[in-house]
Amino acid sequence: MGLFTQRCPHDPDAFPAFQLFILAIVRLAEPIALTSIFPYAWPLVKHFQIGDEADASFYAGILISSFSLAEALMGMYWGGLSDRIGRKPVLLVGCIGTILSMVVVGLARNIWVALLGRVVGGLLNGNIGVIQTMVGELVKKPEYEPRAYSIMPFVWSIGTIVGPAIGGTFSDPHASFPQLVPRGSLFDRFPYLLPNLLCALLLLISIVLGYVLLEETHPDLQPPVVASKTALDFDDGQRSTYVSDETPLLETSDALKRPAVDLRAETYGTFRDREDVASVAAGGENSAPPGISPPPSLTTTVTTRSNTPGKPASVNIFSRRILAVVLALAIFSYHSMVYDSTLPIFFEDDRVAPFPGQGGSNNSSMGFAFHPLSSPGGLGLSLRAVGMIMAVNGVIALFVQAVVFPLAAAWFGVGRLFLFVTILHPLAYVVVPCLLYVPQSLLFPAIYACLALRNLFAILVYPLLLILVKEATPSPSVLGAVNGMAASAGAACRMVAPPIAGYLYTLGSRIDCTALAWYGGAFAALIGALQCFSVDRTPPARHAAAAGARTDDDRNVV
Repeated sequence: MGLFTQRCPHDPDAFPAFQLFILAIVRLAEPIALTSIFPYAWPLVKHFQIGDEADASFYAGILISSFSLAEALMGMYWGGLSDRIGRKPVLLVGCIGTILSMVVVGLARNIWVALLGRVVGGLLNGNIGVIQTMVGELVKKPEYEPRAYSIMPFVWSIGTIVGPAIGGTFSDPHASFPQLVPRGSLFDRFPYLLPNLLCALLLLISIVLGYVLLEETHPDLQPPVVASKTALDFDDGQRSTYVSDETPLLETSDALKRPAVDLRAETYGTFRDREDVASVAAGGENSAPPGISPPPSLTTTVTTRSNTPGKPASVNIFSRRILAVVLALAIFSYHSMVYDSTLPIFFEDDRVAPFPGQGGSNNSSMGFAFHPLSSPGGLGLSLRAVGMIMAVNGVIALFVQAVVFPLAAAWFGVGRLFLFVTILHPLAYVVVPCLLYVPQSLLFPAIYACLALRNLFAILVYPLLLILVKEATPSPSVLGAVNGMAASAGAACRMVAPPIAGYLYTLGSRIDCTALAWYGGAFAALIGALQCFSVDRTPPARHAAAAGARTDDDRNVV
């Protein structure tokens, strides 16, 4: 066996469809579990009978955000831990923590136990950053990145279809199915246990599939090390091989055609040949010694190491470029969570103003008299209707993710598309309060039009941000830490968003302007539209070319 090289079980340059499919299955159960609470968070707080009923939206925001608070505190820890012990164990622990959280919330008899369950689930969950890291490690070619990074938001969209449908359909089953769930039964005493158990079952299935089929993606923790094209592989058609302890030091075939060393080189037998190869890896093509043409992909396969044996080089993950992208992701996470947490409350809140054309003192001859600072109450929809609307919202998101995003990314490019959707994002918030002024016959088409506008912006910008985070990471050795930092920043903003939005909605209800919460989200999106110009959108290849040009200039000066 030692006479042969170990071949790759799958082409490392091919699109990793199967592994991304397994990762998507593991990822799918999590948005189902996390979004299933959205339809019944408000009724759940009312069921606990805490405080004034008018403050239920505020407490519902706290209940939703407690998971993100704990997730923000531990995001960087789990990301750094995945750099040491691997991605797969951290991912499975996060799924187990989410199962525990679902069961505790379903069995909670007061809001404090429910909060404890949400917090424990967030503390054990670092899956957002870990999954982003695994996608980045599975994809070897930049041309595959838009396609690969759109898969997880696509899966999230599927989860937002199934999750709210489960939460809206199976919460309080005695009220919905009195013949199947009699009074005094388990699901009558715990009216929100059934949707949590169903989501926990889906999570358990994803854990089993992930444990059996999902491969570890950490480059230093895989049994064989993939050698893409090393300094010896000058033939572009050479097939990539595994390099292990059993790999021969010299090739046993075609040795004369492709010798391991060049006996004609002036540096043969000295240390200069190693230094030249290292300088090629560090400085790019322009730093190659005269007469030596470096392989085009050499710089992608060399890991930067320090002079101290066994210790990797220190890499700064708090550079200006990284922090700008992380800040953009945090701002997006904040106003996106404002939208997601406020939408079901606005849908379920009692309707105060009549529909246009149905009478009332506020009606004019042309219908409802529109005023941007006059938006009393909500739409007065049922819990089941809200669950189905959010399921349709997921279908819209699927279409945007599968059809619109690839075309838009190919047409505009990552940088320009990021600017376009970020600048226009505030429009998705200011149009929602206008639903109060829509006639009853057009209400649902208007709702879906608002959701389509929002999905067009939110679904497009999220994978773009993930690509920009990967491009800003200086070394693969810190990809987990950078994604962990980004996940922590996003979770921190998702944590503060629901209470602030709930407080603004409560305040707006008292002054007959529930649009105040939506205007708050629009203001945050406007800040993101201004901040997006500070994000470096230069492709990595141009950065490398610029670095090589600066190296040449410095050499000429010397």
